Amino acid sequence: MVTENSTPAAGRRPRVAILFGGRSSEHAVSCVTAAGVMGAIDREKYDVVPIGIAKSGQWVLASGDTSQWSLSSSALPEVAASEKTVTLAEIGGEHQLVVTEPNAVPQELGSVDVVFPLLHGPWGEDGTIQGLLELSDTRYVGAGVLASAVGMDKHFMKVVFEAAGLTVGPYIAVTDREWLTDPEAVRKRVDKLGFPVFVKPARAGSSMGISKVDSLDGLDAAIEEARRHDLKLVIEAGIDGREIECAVLQGRGTDAPRTSMPGEIAVAAGEHQFYDFAAKYVEDGAAALSCPADMPDQDIARVRELAAVAFDAVGAEGLSRVDFFYTPSGDLIINEINTMPGFTPKSMYPQMWAASGLAYGELIDELIHLALTRKTGLR
Repeated sequence: MVTENSTPAAGRRPRVAILFGGRSSEHAVSCVTAAGVMGAIDREKYDVVPIGIAKSGQWVLASGDTSQWSLSSSALPEVAASEKTVTLAEIGGEHQLVVTEPNAVPQELGSVDVVFPLLHGPWGEDGTIQGLLELSDTRYVGAGVLASAVGMDKHFMKVVFEAAGLTVGPYIAVTDREWLTDPEAVRKRVDKLGFPVFVKPARAGSSMGISKVDSLDGLDAAIEEARRHDLKLVIEAGIDGREIECAVLQGRGTDAPRTSMPGEIAVAAGEHQFYDFAAKYVEDGAAALSCPADMPDQDIARVRELAAVAFDAVGAEGLSRVDFFYTPSGDLIINEINTMPGFTPKSMYPQMWAASGLAYGELIDELIHLALTRKTGLR
């Protein structure tokens, strides 16, 4: 069925619940993303309610002070647990935020028109929170349940991409059972890929748990590091190519997805062998974006075309960032899609849109508009 959930009453500002934190290893990145959005959203246009999710899974009313959620090399922001718990419930036909605490009468905070789930990793970016919001008939920004789940799992993501005719690099998927029962068979499969390889948790992001391995000697340690984040792994052959990214934004109505000019990541020489967590979020100057990327016009057009194909292949909505390798021979090999990419002002997704003529605040406004005009349920 297609639900007919309500839109804001005339003359009332839409109420946006910004949801961040979460149970995954990307908790701190989510907090930083929320700080960026809260600092840029138009407060005269939207009524903003920050909702943090502690690492325990508890929902709490969070501070709107963006400085509390900053990221540095010495401290990671974290949503603290509280005696007061926030829940989202349908009361009187509206989606209400309700605060409960022991030995107290529940307190209604008012209705919510749209949720902006700025969550990264499992229990947030993987379809779980999207399923909860669908069940509560609440509009939200970003991809739905299936697209979020496929976009989170690097193994099934590649399966979908191949089915859509996109070129993926050589890889293997390794399950928990395979590693525990026959690790030597796994080592042999990896050896056939050739070195270097990148060992990755299948369902994590922000470069968490990723290691570059140059020989079999370092493989076991890299696998165990990745297994701290996910018991399912993807191991990819290294590809000789430049890293090219493209931002995708859902089209309005029946319009095709919109794509930004492609960008290229340059990681400063030094201890970063690839675009890792520190280069992304902690160390100023460790990475820089060039947008548009230095490519022939026909290859720029091809990146944008393939990014839209990837967006549609997983059934994405709202926003996504699609990453490619651009080889010396001019081939484009898709690496992954991120259905909730890093969204701080310095993140690549908003930077690419800014370079393409859509400023950070305008991008936030567009995503909320898309969510408000999209029904929940089957669509």
